[in-house]
Amino acid sequence: MVDYPYGTLTMPTSATVLLVDDSRASRMLCCSVIRSMRPRLQLLEAGDGEAALALLVDAKPALAVLDMNMPGMSGLDLAEKIRQQHPDMKLALLTANVQDAIQQRAAGLGVHFFRKPIGEAVIGDILKLLD
Repeated sequence: MVDYPYGTLTMPTSATVLLVDDSRASRMLCCSVIRSMRPRLQLLEAGDGEAALALLVDAKPALAVLDMNMPGMSGLDLAEKIRQQHPDMKLALLTANVQDAIQQRAAGLGVHFFRKPIGEAVIGDILKLLD
């Protein structure tokens, strides 16, 4: 908050984005692109589904960006669990796995589907989900 002679201006709080990918390099690249495009966003990272669920106990991100192929729990299995606990959270599946069955299951869960490779255009489209 900033005090002004005519009242108080409350700065909007920035949204939080959760990135879940078992590839540390992919998470780092995503973070770098997001920070260059929207530096006010808060970023959380998890290397697998279980770590993501543990973060969601305390954090309430506006958007979760999920990889499909991860050890233990797939991105869509994670999306199902997130939907149960946080039905209003926006979900994006960012994956190189472009099989029709994956896209259809994602659509059925209300998960937006995006194809890797990670780049400004793809990240920009994902970040539009926050608007």
